[in-house]
Order: sequence, then C-alpha cells, then structure tokens
Amino acid sequence: MEFALDSDQDAIVELARTIFADHCDDEQLRKFAASGQPYDAELWRVLAEAGLTGVGLDESVGGTGFGVIETAFLLEQAGAALAPVPLRDTLIAAQTLATAGPAHDGLVAEAATGKAILTSACDEIGAAWDSPALLARRDGNGWRLTGSKTAVPWGMEASAILVSAGIDGADEPGLFLLPADTAGLRREAQHGTDLTPLALLDLQDVHLPGDALLDAGQGHGDLLRWHLGRMRVALCASQLGIASEALKRTAGYTAERVQFGRPIGSMQAVQQRAADGYIDVEAMRSTTWRAAWLMDQGLCDDADIAAAKYWAAIGGHRVTHSAQHLHGGMGADITYPIHRFFLAAKAVESALGGAQPMLAALGAHIAAGKARPLSAIGGGFDAV
Repeated sequence: MEFALDSDQDAIVELARTIFADHCDDEQLRKFAASGQPYDAELWRVLAEAGLTGVGLDESVGGTGFGVIETAFLLEQAGAALAPVPLRDTLIAAQTLATAGPAHDGLVAEAATGKAILTSACDEIGAAWDSPALLARRDGNGWRLTGSKTAVPWGMEASAILVSAGIDGADEPGLFLLPADTAGLRREAQHGTDLTPLALLDLQDVHLPGDALLDAGQGHGDLLRWHLGRMRVALCASQLGIASEALKRTAGYTAERVQFGRPIGSMQAVQQRAADGYIDVEAMRSTTWRAAWLMDQGLCDDADIAAAKYWAAIGGHRVTHSAQHLHGGMGADITYPIHRFFLAAKAVESALGGAQPMLAALGAHIAAGKARPLSAIGGGFDAV
C-alpha cells in the first residue's frame, strides 16, 4: 500500500479543505446550529459546483470518477470540519445505485450534481443487520414492505432511501430502493445526539415495483453486504477527520492554557493522554485507509472492514473523551466548539456497529474463516 497521495488525491483534499474552511469555522457552525435548517444549502451548492458530490461516480452519470480511497479522503476532510451536509450518505448510496446497474442512472446523476439527496436505512437495533425489522414479500411482479426504520440520517430530506429488508422465503435480506414519495410511506422527524437530522420511517404494506430490489446481477444479499461495507468505511473516514481535528485542537489548547505557572501541555499526565490519542488516531488512519484502498483493489474482506470500524469506534471514543477532559471546565461547556466533536464522534461510533459488535464480528470472521474478498462477489462491484 502506498501512503503518499498522488496529484489527483492531493487536489481533492486541498479543494475540500479550502471549501470547508470557508464555510465551517466555529462561528459559522454556531450560526448554522441556531438557524434550524437541516443542512447548509449554500455549502452543498458549492460542493456540487466543485464536483465533490460526484466523487466515486463515473463521468457518464455526472460524476468525477475516482474510487473508495478518494471518497475516504474527502469524507475525512468533511469530518474534520463537521460539515453540516448530507455528503457521506449521498455519496455511498449513489455509488451503490451505480453499482446496481444503469436502471437508476437518472437518480445517480441527480445525486452526483447535488440535485438529489440520498440516504440509506440499514442499521438495526441490537446489531441485527442479518435480520432486518422491515420485511418484504412478493406481490405479483412487485413487493410489499411492512415495518419501520428508526434514526435514518437525512431521512426527511432524501429524495430516495436504500432500505434493508428481510425477504419472505429467502435466506438473506436485500436492499430496496424506496422513493420518498412512495404511497403509504410515513416519515417522522427525529433528533439525535449531534446535529444530523434523523427520521423514523414507517411502512405498512407499502407497494414497490419488482426492480426495487437491487442485486446488480450478483445476488441481493451480496449487494447489501457490499453497501454495508462501504458505509462502514465511509463512517471510519468521517471519524478519522473528527478525531484528528479534536486532537489537534486539544494540542493547541494545552500548549496555551497555563496552570501552576506553566502550560498544562508540559505536564507529564497531559502529554501521556495526548500521546495515547495520537496512537489511536494513527491506528484509525491505517485501518481506514487500508480498507478503502483494498476495496479499490477488489481485495477487501469483512475482517478488514470490521477492524477499521472497531478502531473508528474505540479510537473516536477515547480521543474525543480525552479532548473534553484535557480542556478542563471548557470541555464541559456544551456551547464550546470541542463539544461538537464529542457529539459527532458518538453518533459515528454507534452507527452500523460500535466497538464491541465489530470486535465480535472480527473474531467470528477469523475463527470461522468466513472473511472473503469483495472480488469474490463479482468484478462489477469494483467498477463504480
């Protein structure tokens, strides 16, 4: 694996960093939080004009190309800025739709150019991703879906939602495309720990056409697993940005905060806590970049993804807790900027599996020899 970024990757990182710096400083985030708006529409427009909403998508559908690793670099910068836009969920949902074939190219093109927001509802209470609460049964040439999904990010703003559902008579769950205007779909706004708007989706005997089940010709269970893998790596990239920026701010604060006649950053206990945070951030970076790079090579397996998500969960937890503690009384002030990083990290930590579920999954894959590369699913999955 080559850790040095090439010129295109450098350009993506620098462009993203510049845009987020212009729109996401502490004062701007404070004003946005007070605005009551679900996302920063102006920032979303700028990202779309810069082509960043189309990273990871082919130029034929309005994207700018590139792969999983470039998507991860972009999301790392968005995480560091705490950018209040639906970038992560739209990018990954659009990439999954593109992988599923040309039938949904119109919607993918709208997402690539920032004209549509996409999201996915694949998380489950109790880490039951293999047994979704939402159930689908055949109805002639179509489907009938019944059940609910909770805490769906951007669920009220999305034009379409990818939902996981158990399939009556099938061994594995599948991934369905659910347009937001589907008759019978009820959406209710929810509030989470951070500023990301959430939604409860309630479906009672909702009808979808036959092609709503996405399978890319490879099997619906494999495509759902592929989507979950990409979403977890995307979450890892966001967490890497959140934790690294929180640690950077903490280093700056402890270098300036004077107690007992000297900066607290010169005290051994503070240095040790910060050093532990640095090790966690670098472990997060290595596992996240490795998983993203291996995905582009068609070699990433479930164990690589679980390892990255484990470190994103445990590392993000430890780093942002340390950041709050080392800020002393300021860290306990919910209006102080460092608190935003703590809340953002908590949201990412639990999404699609916290530390313990991921560690259990990693152990199970290794013990059973179940881990297999994405290339075993099908070459088409590597050519988004």
